[in-house]
Amino acid sequence: MKILLDTNVVLDVLQKRSPWFEDGKEIFLAVAANQIDGFVTAKEVADIHFFSRKQFRGEENIDQKVRKIISGILALFDIVDTLGEDCRNAFGIENNDYEDALMISSAQRAGMDYIVTRNAEHFAKSPVPVCTPTDFVKLINHDRKTDNDSAHSS
Repeated sequence: MKILLDTNVVLDVLQKRSPWFEDGKEIFLAVAANQIDGFVTAKEVADIHFFSRKQFRGEENIDQKVRKIISGILALFDIVDTLGEDCRNAFGIENNDYEDALMISSAQRAGMDYIVTRNAEHFAKSPVPVCTPTDFVKLINHDRKTDNDSAHSS
């Protein structure tokens, strides 16, 4: 299963934002365990870099801290490049937020099974199914239980 994580989900985990941290962490762990294929867009990597620098403003060794975060993201997640066709196609998607339309366009081209975001209402017209982190954790836990039940009954 291929999922594209929205920036808010990644930042929830990196910044341990309550109450969303736990669900995001479960998704990160599922990606790390190769239970699902996790993706972020190339633009998201730049956004995560920006917000991480902002988070550490005033501290020492900001560049080192941010590089460590980005290295971790690049090691854990695959990257969906944003192509010119995604930019053009995003204009054809009925959405008030161009960034979200761009994510939808990229997810569709890359064959994603789900977009996982806290802002599901921003993706209401997405042809790619959209889940909140909470709903996605329920989905993968259900799939795990089903897999375990099948293994025990064989």
